[in-house]
Amino acid sequence: MKELVWDRTLSVEVEEIDEDHRRLIKLFNLLARAVAEEEDAAYVAALLEELVCCTAWHFRHEERLMLKHGYEERAAHEQEHSELIDGVRELQRDFLATGKRLADADIEYLERWLAEHILVADMPLGAHLAGLV
Repeated sequence: MKELVWDRTLSVEVEEIDEDHRRLIKLFNLLARAVAEEEDAAYVAALLEELVCCTAWHFRHEERLMLKHGYEERAAHEQEHSELIDGVRELQRDFLATGKRLADADIEYLERWLAEHILVADMPLGAHLAGLV
């Protein structure tokens, strides 16, 4: 199983956001490990639910910071948040409805979903917030 490792390349240079990202990466890695080790479906479902809930909370956290500090790209960033959370909730609904195990492709989707959002959307936000937060 490949783990996602938080390091300085994923840092947005805003500690409270980096802290959220480290928590999300830890949850992702727990989920990926549970899938790889074919853990009980109820345990996998609980991890997936926690990842979804923590992600939704994190997105609201970022959105609050964008509002407070007048981030000009806020609307586009919030739209990406909405699309990302919709995508992971759809994956979650399919998993719960079908009873099928999460596949490697699902884990790869979640890994890309998390890493790409940090590297592409959150880096400019971090640059805007640096020194303001």
